[in-house]
Amino acid sequence: MSEAVDALVIGAGPAGLMAAEALAAPGRRVVVAEAMPTPARKFLMAGKSGLNLTKDEPFPAFAQRFTVGTGALPRTLGYLGQSERAFGPAEVMAWARGLGVELFTGSTGRVFPVGMKASPLLRAWLGRLRAGGVELRTRWRWIGGGFRFDTPDGLRVIRPRVAVLALGGASWPRLGSDAAWVPWLEAAGVTVAPFRPANMGFRVDWSPPMARHFGAAVKGTALSAGDLASRGEWIIGRHGIEGGGIYEISAALRDGAAGFVDLAPDLHHAALAARFARPRGKLSLGNWLRRVLDDPVKVALLLEWGRPLPTDPAGWAALAKALPLRHGGPMGLETAISSAGGVTWDSVTEAQELRALPGVFVAGEMLDWEAPTGGYLLTACLGSGLHAGRAAAARLAVLGPG
Repeated sequence: MSEAVDALVIGAGPAGLMAAEALAAPGRRVVVAEAMPTPARKFLMAGKSGLNLTKDEPFPAFAQRFTVGTGALPRTLGYLGQSERAFGPAEVMAWARGLGVELFTGSTGRVFPVGMKASPLLRAWLGRLRAGGVELRTRWRWIGGGFRFDTPDGLRVIRPRVAVLALGGASWPRLGSDAAWVPWLEAAGVTVAPFRPANMGFRVDWSPPMARHFGAAVKGTALSAGDLASRGEWIIGRHGIEGGGIYEISAALRDGAAGFVDLAPDLHHAALAARFARPRGKLSLGNWLRRVLDDPVKVALLLEWGRPLPTDPAGWAALAKALPLRHGGPMGLETAISSAGGVTWDSVTEAQELRALPGVFVAGEMLDWEAPTGGYLLTACLGSGLHAGRAAAARLAVLGPG
């Protein structure tokens, strides 16, 4: 069975839903096809601990957090700000408030719904899309060969005038982003950079004494790797380290930069050396270090990653200020929050239209870019979806009535 529509969006995550919103217009048939039983599963999962919508900071600082793959166009990600059609942090906040969602900005500039959860925003958004005539079809899995779908009612074929692909990258595949689309686009002449984990944890082969600290949060440290730095919290897990603080430097660590932990970022070297100069007396090494650092988790990390241990106060201070972060490599895509890699920027126009497939646009994590958590990922997904949807709508306007 074949069906003609004005616009087809494949993928009902933030990028796909935003593209559908841009495409919706009176009398226009817009269909969103989603492989999973319900839409925006990754969005809902990310919002379980508090939906971080965006980061309220000046655009130049915001834009510096994005890394774009090889072959990027000069205006890549320009839709995030500094243009009359921008969709950056301020626009994300206005959009959410337009859905009736009250927001607050935390001390670090991160923006959250007052209720913290993603589900109320998603319900309001889906309601507005339905009212605008957008049709959402779940359990419709794209199987390539044009726009063929495996559906609960068997094989279906869609003939769209324009299409937006927003199928996600390759992280958290159990939530739908399984990158099954890669061979179909490559066969059509689209270049796809290999996917790599991003915003992920790192494996650590801990010594037995570290077991008592599994699940502990590491607070009050500063992390660095290459040009990246973080003051966020992170977690010691059975199989390694993860959490927001780690994710902020994960790209540099993944790409081979050495990582370091400052266990006392608010103390200068001399002040910390003075603490280490206190007599140890009859105290065990562990108890003496706990008196100096006042944190058993920091002590455990110092003993785990700091050997051979120093013998003088200056050496102890230097080690505590730049403790090597020793790891066994990044955890895999199956547990990564996002992915790097995807459709290369030289494969699309500035409108995110595939050069090899005119009339087909790409949005979200299918494209080759990455950013840390903290509102950056979601803002860019929303912005790129809107950008692609607007471009597809403009194409429809040029084509005229179907």
